[in-house]
Amino acid sequence: MVDGPAETLSGAKRRLVLYLSGVAVLMLGYAALYQWGMATFEGTSVTYIDALHVVVETFTTTGYGEDAARWTTDAMKLITIPMMVSGVTVIFLTLPLFLVPLVEEALRTAPPTTTEQTDHVIICSFTSRGDTLVEELESRGVPYVVVDEDRETAQRLYAEEYEVVHGNPELVDTLEAANAEDAMALVADDDDETNASIILSAKQAAPDLHVISLIEDGTLSDYHKYAGADEVVSPRRILGESLARKAASPIAADIDGAIEIGDDFEVAEVLVQRDSALEGDTIAESAIGRRTGVNIIGAWFRGEFVTPPDPEAVVDEHTILLVTGREEQLERLKELTRSETRRFRRGKVIVAGYGEVGATAADALVSANVPSLVLDEVDKPGVDVIGDATNKQAFLSADIDEAQSVILALDNDTTAIFATLVINQLSPETEVIARANDAESIAKLYRAGAEYVLALSTVSGRILASNLTEEEVIAPESQVEIVRTTAPQIAGQTLAEADVRARTNCTVIAVERNDELLTEVGPDFTIRSEDTLIVAGTDDDINQFNVVCG
Repeated sequence: MVDGPAETLSGAKRRLVLYLSGVAVLMLGYAALYQWGMATFEGTSVTYIDALHVVVETFTTTGYGEDAARWTTDAMKLITIPMMVSGVTVIFLTLPLFLVPLVEEALRTAPPTTTEQTDHVIICSFTSRGDTLVEELESRGVPYVVVDEDRETAQRLYAEEYEVVHGNPELVDTLEAANAEDAMALVADDDDETNASIILSAKQAAPDLHVISLIEDGTLSDYHKYAGADEVVSPRRILGESLARKAASPIAADIDGAIEIGDDFEVAEVLVQRDSALEGDTIAESAIGRRTGVNIIGAWFRGEFVTPPDPEAVVDEHTILLVTGREEQLERLKELTRSETRRFRRGKVIVAGYGEVGATAADALVSANVPSLVLDEVDKPGVDVIGDATNKQAFLSADIDEAQSVILALDNDTTAIFATLVINQLSPETEVIARANDAESIAKLYRAGAEYVLALSTVSGRILASNLTEEEVIAPESQVEIVRTTAPQIAGQTLAEADVRARTNCTVIAVERNDELLTEVGPDFTIRSEDTLIVAGTDDDINQFNVVCG
């Protein structure tokens, strides 16, 4: 079923109406000018209808021969010349600008307004977070439908082969058309007020439907639950807490970025700081495994994740090592990666941007007794320094040269990139821990000089995928995805026989078997059907692992 003729005028049609109205006004004006010119310069009286007839003939290039002989004066010819040029211009503009797009629009297939999907996830509406979720669901073979009210967005998604329903997700009829009764879950991913309306409609359309709401303002969680949401997720708060842990880990022992997998076995992302013992060494020269006992799973080199890292790859001040080990082993590695010039530095943490992410990060720092300062361009409670994060004077007022690190919790990626450049020029020894809204901005922020970057869309997509599928995302705020999952397709094979790393670029960190965590999982380790694997890799690599092994 597609939209019928009652559909409101598209943007192209509205522009055409305005254009034709303008042409009509122009022609009427030329008719009056022509009538006046013939009377004034030729001494001939012409009715307005006759004058308009001449103008229409001129604009449509159908001819005006009988009147041309009557133009004997130069003034009258000067009046008719722009009229002729205008007529030809109108014709040449009308075809490419309006008629051709209208024909193309008519030939395109309209986005559907219903679906036959069952046991699917309904996503309302389409955002960068939803795009990440779609990728996660597709990799796991979970069907989905995106419901979006904007026709152009729905048309684009349909053309790109997304499963889509065009309609207002706040309406019960739309959700019924999206087959809410047979869906496994619904994700409300619009603004906070719209999400509440979507929740109410979803529960009316399908009372037993599992509804997850994503909120911008964490204080509104209770309202969404009261509306009927089964789960309320605040990715911004999770992101803020994660950025605080990364910024404060060199200062406070009770904020640590390690991810606990089992008793005394952890996965950690460890930043190599400038002037540390490892800077400038290759992976082979550093002998990290022998010196600390940790196992290197992979490494981020200037924003690019590599697993396993090349032994000849050089470790620099922006390298982040992804390792597994026990607590004392990780502590030994942190000593090697810590800057000699920063080792005894205990400066404050500057939080730039005091929205939901920044406020959460600031609260986490206060709770951990980490000295901090908030910078924002708006004067409001909780802000210590008022200023623009792209203006060096704002950071000078915040004593940037004494800061251990800066958390960039800005809501615009372009602004965050420029602020990173400003900080690195003012205080190269200060670490930059940055939030990105879109995953595409991560590499740019690293190139600008950020030490750690995490995208809001990535966190949101991972959290939702973990809630909607059997695969458990252990640390959605990690730069790489760490999941707890099964691998039935490689049961009975050793890791070497399955060739997991070569085929998927993922690393099996540990295996849970009969309530026991096995961490010695070398090439000869055999996977059993009842095993639960703990796997690390990028989002794309984990998706490939699900296809090959899941």
